[in-house]
Amino acid sequence: MTRNDCTEEQILTLLNGLCNKIHHKFEHCTGISSSRLEILHELCGGAEIKQSLLQKRINIDNAAITRHLKQLEAEGMVTRRKNPDDNRETFVRLSDEGLQKIEGYKIEKENFIRQILKDFDEKEIPILADFLARMKHNISLNKEL
Repeated sequence: MTRNDCTEEQILTLLNGLCNKIHHKFEHCTGISSSRLEILHELCGGAEIKQSLLQKRINIDNAAITRHLKQLEAEGMVTRRKNPDDNRETFVRLSDEGLQKIEGYKIEKENFIRQILKDFDEKEIPILADFLARMKHNISLNKEL
């Protein structure tokens, strides 16, 4: 294994560990998972949308969106109803309670982001964002990944 291979392998290991820590710490700091916050954020427009469209926007599988929405519904954050014209479709909407709580979650998310980027200067953040976006793009181009 070359030194370059070792460095590239270390990058993957660091990214994997970082993702795991971010998810755990984010939920601990904000009180909600990043996936559920993303769902609530997508529903912020106030309009009722199909669960299948929400699933595509969030880019998670059908079982996961259903599980998250059931939990959010149990917590009073969203409402769901079947389409009266097509029982296979479910409509989702942010509840009044969800709308109130999401503002607090947004503040906690901003605090979390500031904390994890606190030692970066203004020039480094766009560079980091560019690197991560390029990696995401490369993954999406490769159907084998």
